[in-house]
Amino acid sequence: MVLLHIGAFHLDIDSQHQTFWHSLTPQTRLLCAMLLLLAIVVTPNGHWLTWGVYAIAILAVLLVSKITLVVLIQRLAVEFGFVGVILLGTLFREGGEVLWEWGVLKVTTTGLTILGSVTLKSLLSLILLNILTLTTSIPALLQALVILKMPPLLVAILASMYRYIDVLIAEFNSMYRAAVSRNLLNHRRWQRLVLGNAIGSLFIRTYERGERVHQAMLARGYQGLPPIQKLPTVRQRDVVILTLTLLFALFGQIIYFI
Repeated sequence: MVLLHIGAFHLDIDSQHQTFWHSLTPQTRLLCAMLLLLAIVVTPNGHWLTWGVYAIAILAVLLVSKITLVVLIQRLAVEFGFVGVILLGTLFREGGEVLWEWGVLKVTTTGLTILGSVTLKSLLSLILLNILTLTTSIPALLQALVILKMPPLLVAILASMYRYIDVLIAEFNSMYRAAVSRNLLNHRRWQRLVLGNAIGSLFIRTYERGERVHQAMLARGYQGLPPIQKLPTVRQRDVVILTLTLLFALFGQIIYFI
């Protein structure tokens, strides 16, 4: 399930729409998302009104970009499966009034506040990042990172992950079919053994494949960065939207001081 989700990462199915959000340059969309993401993360726990302000902004982008809601919900369901495990640990915090107690476990008002705050931060951040990846192609995002002076090594790693994730999935599928053909998945104990061996074998295979791919890339003149294509130039609307995003992020932070 997780591998299928990762494999769908490059399927930016809504990147060809003709909307105002899509008319912005990729670097502008990336900067707007990062500004809102930073504002969401640095907001202290319990500032519900501030997150409400940011939720309005994200909802506006969601409506303007016209993304496929079914795909967005599917991605959020997979991602929250991992985030939810961490969220449970924030519930049992000391402090505040005790609402429920069972042995050493206590649910307090402080724990509920932290749980709600972290959940809102995670949900808004994931929605924002999924909107960005659904509406912007991965090559365009990589080019935007290069323009924004992201470290070249990090961009090269991201480009390789995107380019060869299908190879990893193909290797896993071939190992899965081999296990099924040998009836090794009919018992739970065998399933655990096969899965453990498959992960180790997959690591070795991908490491060796990565070495061969890297040598082939060097032989073809690879310089450490993906080929840089010409992106749309920054226009007046990009500057206006970026400025409005910055002001909106600052407004959400100062709303409690008014």
